[in-house]
Amino acid sequence: MNQPRNLNWILTLLMSIFLGTLGIDRFIMGQVWLGLLKLITGGGFGIWWLVDVILIATKYPFQNITWVE
Repeated sequence: MNQPRNLNWILTLLMSIFLGTLGIDRFIMGQVWLGLLKLITGGGFGIWWLVDVILIATKYPFQNITWVE
């Protein structure tokens, strides 16, 4: 069972913007397989990267993630 994670929202957003094409944001969120897939595809050819930046910027309620300031 996955443990809930408290993540700093600003740090995760910055990592997603600058290193999201490498899947770093997904690794931070504990989603290793999605992080690897994102790394291999170059952020889903840029589309997945953009979607993740938008989701994190709007504080999307990912499963087992609690955003903290």
